Amino acid sequence: MSSEKRSFSSLKSYVPRRGLFDPCPPIGYKYYSTPPNLYLGFQPPGLPQFSPQEALKKGTLWKVFYDYYDNPYRKGGKGRG
Repeated sequence: MSSEKRSFSSLKSYVPRRGLFDPCPPIGYKYYSTPPNLYLGFQPPGLPQFSPQEALKKGTLWKVFYDYYDNPYRKGGKGRG
């Protein structure tokens, strides 16, 4: 096995298949998000934690399990609202 460290992203993309006689125009890329707990396996002891106030805002106590969702289909930049 290689000892190189691989980075991963929870945002994945794919190009939908098209049939030869599909009358619809090509869609391009489609995106989906995978939760961070898929890459952890089990919860080891001593994980870094958010403060109680920050944990209520983020929805989790542990920083490893926080996953910000940014709509990849939104046009005009990042941000909420």
